[in-house]
Amino acid sequence: MREIASLTELRGMLGQEVAVSDWVEISQQRVNTFADATDDHQWIHVDVERCKRESPFGGPIAHGFLTLSLLPGMLANALHMSDVKLDVNYGLNKVRFPAPVPVGSRLRARLTLHTIEDIDGGAQLCWSVLVEREDSSKPVCVAELLLRRYP
Repeated sequence: MREIASLTELRGMLGQEVAVSDWVEISQQRVNTFADATDDHQWIHVDVERCKRESPFGGPIAHGFLTLSLLPGMLANALHMSDVKLDVNYGLNKVRFPAPVPVGSRLRARLTLHTIEDIDGGAQLCWSVLVEREDSSKPVCVAELLLRRYP
């Protein structure tokens, strides 16, 4: 985990890769739990036997939105700012899922600081996030994540 003392220190990292998260395993149980939470039980995610027979991927794949929902945890795992009391997820700009995430994969996020804007009482950060799958050259998610941080 990367420790960052202040927003002032972070400003010096604009345009740089700031942190890389630990690997996160995508189990079938995680996929099923996400399907239950979102009512998205499309067979490509939850029907293992049908996926083995009919899926072009040879088995179940994770929901794109499951991958996206892991970003806050990956960010928290990758870096800590000691002068921040509150982080608020403000949204996303661009999001793409260029490659599937087969169940059993491990993912991690590479975080590059794109912009910092001052806002009332804090700062809005735009992170360019690339989620990579272990042993794959193609990213599984590319996004701009907006967070508001308050000291």
